Amino acid sequence: MTFKLVQDKSDSDDYPSSYYHASCNRQVELTPLDGSRRADVCIIGGGYTGLSSALHLAERGYDVVLLEARKPGWGASGRNGGQLCSGQRKDQLELSKLVGADAARELWDLAEAAKDLAKTLIAKHHIECDLKPGIAHADHKPGYAGDSRKYVDFLQRTYDYDQIEYLERDAMAELVGSDRYYGGSLDMGAAHLHPLNYALGLADAALAAGAQLYESTVVEGYHEGSPNRVMTNRGVVEADNIVLACNGYLGKLEQRVSGKIMPINNFIVATEPLSERQLETINPRDVAISDSRFVVNYYRLSADKRMLFGGGENYRQNFPVDIAGFVRKPMLQVYPQLADTRIDYAWGGTLAVTLNRMPHFGRLGQHNTYFAQGYSGQGVAMATLAGKLIADAIGGEAAGFDLFGSIPTREFPGGDLLRWPGLVLGMSYYALRDRL
Repeated sequence: MTFKLVQDKSDSDDYPSSYYHASCNRQVELTPLDGSRRADVCIIGGGYTGLSSALHLAERGYDVVLLEARKPGWGASGRNGGQLCSGQRKDQLELSKLVGADAARELWDLAEAAKDLAKTLIAKHHIECDLKPGIAHADHKPGYAGDSRKYVDFLQRTYDYDQIEYLERDAMAELVGSDRYYGGSLDMGAAHLHPLNYALGLADAALAAGAQLYESTVVEGYHEGSPNRVMTNRGVVEADNIVLACNGYLGKLEQRVSGKIMPINNFIVATEPLSERQLETINPRDVAISDSRFVVNYYRLSADKRMLFGGGENYRQNFPVDIAGFVRKPMLQVYPQLADTRIDYAWGGTLAVTLNRMPHFGRLGQHNTYFAQGYSGQGVAMATLAGKLIADAIGGEAAGFDLFGSIPTREFPGGDLLRWPGLVLGMSYYALRDRL
């Protein structure tokens, strides 16, 4: 069976302009594929999923080829909010209803393993990516605060998770430096980092382990067989196994799974460095923050003390013409004191969500095409773990991979062609609820 990709030609192969690109601390020098290759595993996509897969497979002794259409970390892996979160995108109480208490506990343990894996890789491979502890979850409606208190109590009592605490309204205001919230939690087991430097560090580690990484190599289609054949604009790779690590950039490369995810665009600004006076009140503990809105506001301080504020989404192919103005509005709702602060960088990126907001893992064909996608905004930890679980599964240890694969994941109504109108309608409804 043969599959073809409709490739977006509008973006440059170079990294998009962002604070992360301007402050990256290493360059990973790669070349395009040139001619034919034979490998044990061909990975399509050079974000966290693909890079982690390449690293862990190479460490197991596999001959690995990774094909990236642009540069490693070019997509959401190099543009996101940098939050290394605890748990899954769906909370443990909801997960218990979805998959049962035992499987929910296993998924919690895997999420803890995901955080530990990222931190271990950073230490082991000396990845300088400004790793810092702490994420606060802030409730933007008074009725949500009681739920946060109960959930913190649940994690402490049922899961023995003692790194999280409930914050009353005054404590949250002091932590965040804003009076917009009614309470929430502070999780010091979670963390935040510079996402592009982390991705580039994974790329360097994969190269050092023996993986072959190629950039500016567009996969135009693939044919499942013995071996599989992956066709690109630069040549052909034959491999026993294929890993689809494209996430929000999958396009039409694999229509058997593309209807299970929805690419959406999210946007971030970076201000000028804040003054010492501003820093006395704005986020004095230097944690990351995300709020309870359906269209989440998420923000933190950079290493050089800029406000990195993410807010707003759209569901079209194009980004807003004025991203800075688009994100400034929610930023000033939280921090009106930043009204005169200059915005130095503004950028967007494309992520993929699933209907149930849980990652979508699986195998296709004769079970030698693996995929992991749909991290729904929680990909720093989970995509890193996905790469290891894919390597484990190819090596014959598939329990963790198959647990994610067992989670029910429905297609978006309308599939590839008609899912957009339904998404826009649904997102508009929840955005309205945020404002009420």
